[in-house]
Amino acid sequence: MRIARFTTGEDPAYGLVDGAGEKIAEITGDPLYQRIELTGATHLVEDVRLLAPVIPRSKVVGIGKNYADHAKEMGGEAPTTPLMFLIPNTAVVGPGDPVVIPSVTQEVSYEGELAVVIGRLAKDVSVEHALSTVFGYTVANDVTARDLQRSDGQWARAKGMDTFCPLGPWIETDLDPAACRIRTTLDGEVVQDGPTSDMVHDVAQLIAFASQAFTLLPGDVILTGTPAGVGPVVAGQRAEVDIDQIGALSNPFVAAD
Repeated sequence: MRIARFTTGEDPAYGLVDGAGEKIAEITGDPLYQRIELTGATHLVEDVRLLAPVIPRSKVVGIGKNYADHAKEMGGEAPTTPLMFLIPNTAVVGPGDPVVIPSVTQEVSYEGELAVVIGRLAKDVSVEHALSTVFGYTVANDVTARDLQRSDGQWARAKGMDTFCPLGPWIETDLDPAACRIRTTLDGEVVQDGPTSDMVHDVAQLIAFASQAFTLLPGDVILTGTPAGVGPVVAGQRAEVDIDQIGALSNPFVAAD
């Protein structure tokens, strides 16, 4: 099941997306908290504005260097335990929304990633039961200011700036997170192409590990790391992250006014 959040110019609404990704059947309420009921209204995807499919209630949990090849291209080895950082929910934007590059950074990178949307409260959950806490999966671009990442010594500012966490185009609830492929293009040129099976720590392990540190709430998002091929992006370019079985997330990059 694919669940989108969208607007026709009115208040945001949720809907079920058909298999072709062309039509949305509108539903009532918020599917994270309420029973899904069809309203009878349908829309063409091309006629609505897709929004970020979820605005995390409390946090986005990022995972660093979770693909060995990416860790190597960054000049190190993959950590033996997941490397976690937090991103504020004010960084979240949706499909087609511009990623604004502020003047404080001169070196911004794209990072295509599989994102996990938590569906129920999880604290100290075991690896064996971790996937039962998942509501679904979506696509993310974990945009990073590399110069600030190096200078700050921690990643909050480099990865948490406004608009630096695009999510979309919708949530897929029926997915094997170890059987996907992440492909990122920059202005149409493929720059990343790798399977999620290459994760050092799989989705269940990441959920269990994160839940040991803090309670995961419905709507929280975990970014699971990026495959090799990250690189710079500048104002005027467009990055698109496509994950088979979910869809494509495309965003233009613009300079701050």
